Amino acid sequence: MFLNLDKRKSGDIIAYDSTDSSLSVAQLMAEQEKLAAILEKRSVVFALCNNTIGAMNAYLNTVILDSVPVMLSSKADKELLCNLYEVYTPAYVWMPADDEQFFSGGECVYEAFGYKLIKTENERYDIAPQLQLLMTTSGSTGSPKLVRYKNGNLEANAKNVAKAFGWTAEERPLCDLAMNYTMGLNVVNTHIYAGATVYLTNENIMAAPYWDFIKRYKLTNLTAVPFGYELMLKLRFTRMDLPHLTTLSQGGGKLTDKTFRTLAEFAQQSGKRFIATFGTTETSARMTLLDPETALEKIGSIGKAIPEGELMLMDDDGNIIAEADTEGELVYSGPNVTMGYAVCREDLVKGDEFCGTYHTGDIAKRDEDGCYYITGRKSRFLKMLGYRVSLDQTERLVKDGFGIEAACTGTDDNLNIYITNESLKDEVIKYVCEKTGFYKTLFKVNVIDEIPKNETGKIMYKNLV
Repeated sequence: MFLNLDKRKSGDIIAYDSTDSSLSVAQLMAEQEKLAAILEKRSVVFALCNNTIGAMNAYLNTVILDSVPVMLSSKADKELLCNLYEVYTPAYVWMPADDEQFFSGGECVYEAFGYKLIKTENERYDIAPQLQLLMTTSGSTGSPKLVRYKNGNLEANAKNVAKAFGWTAEERPLCDLAMNYTMGLNVVNTHIYAGATVYLTNENIMAAPYWDFIKRYKLTNLTAVPFGYELMLKLRFTRMDLPHLTTLSQGGGKLTDKTFRTLAEFAQQSGKRFIATFGTTETSARMTLLDPETALEKIGSIGKAIPEGELMLMDDDGNIIAEADTEGELVYSGPNVTMGYAVCREDLVKGDEFCGTYHTGDIAKRDEDGCYYITGRKSRFLKMLGYRVSLDQTERLVKDGFGIEAACTGTDDNLNIYITNESLKDEVIKYVCEKTGFYKTLFKVNVIDEIPKNETGKIMYKNLV
């Protein structure tokens, strides 16, 4: 059965949430029997997720019963959800029982754990036989672009990530990242596969109940994105008394070198593990992991490929780069590589277009020990005065140099730097000019109230004006 659930005892608890609700294997199976008579196989099902037992039951049983969930946020803008609904016309919608329907019509055919299943008035349509799950590419529902997962992707990633981390049934992981976000779903899948109980919360990291939840259940590991770690460090997380917490892992973007070092040093001094990882929605989340023993030696590294995966670098002509410390596009192959994209419901009948290999679009280099470092995005480069300039590296220059939020966009004629500190405007321009060797006239510093970010803390460059 999916994620080894059939190998667990009926009384095993799959998950707890911060409302003190729980879901056992026996309960999941009992609900499965009810849903088997209701949910038609090979249906497209919108799953409006939050981190609760109701959403967990919806996700697991939809997959087990051979329908295809589209993982979306229950807090998503209703207009955007309506747009997706019109594009993909799902046969069913899972949603919190107290939510208003964002579409007209439909009948509630099942309700449990604070969630209801609505059968819509849409007709079912053909989808690829191997299609298992659909996710948005960045946690946002602003675009109809979805990633198509095939049977085996989620379980291969769960198995290999659990192996790489050394997870056992004794783990008590915190999952505060949304289940509709690839890294949040990875936390769920890897720990269920290992036989552990997942602890779900919707509490805000800045609020006391979040930390009370960790302490009450003596949680052993957490995964955070860079924005989450920045908030944790502002709360002086490293001074908190959390003796049961043994592993801190990172995903969802690149940490600054300063934050990476702070976490690695804290882990070493406190007898914990800090594990940097890297992944994408297109690879079912994690595809690399840095050995925690080398974290302080390899500041900023994403490490090496997870078991059964392979990493390589390619130049612009598609040739494999064998030399160390030479930049190229990061390419990954493995059983967790998904099938490709969909932008409309007609695309859901397509087969496997990636064929096990994904060109990430990330520019990286590899050191002599075989560890990889992300240096930028293939599409995030300018050609200024004939030289290739990385917007991501320029961004990091400002962040590391001044310890502030920053974002960079631009054209080959002008690089725009966005900051939120008016007093640093002149210093930033001077600093960047000195570091890059370019003329002052090629840079413009814009002071804005806030750097726009999505729900996972990634900068929304399209919103910068």
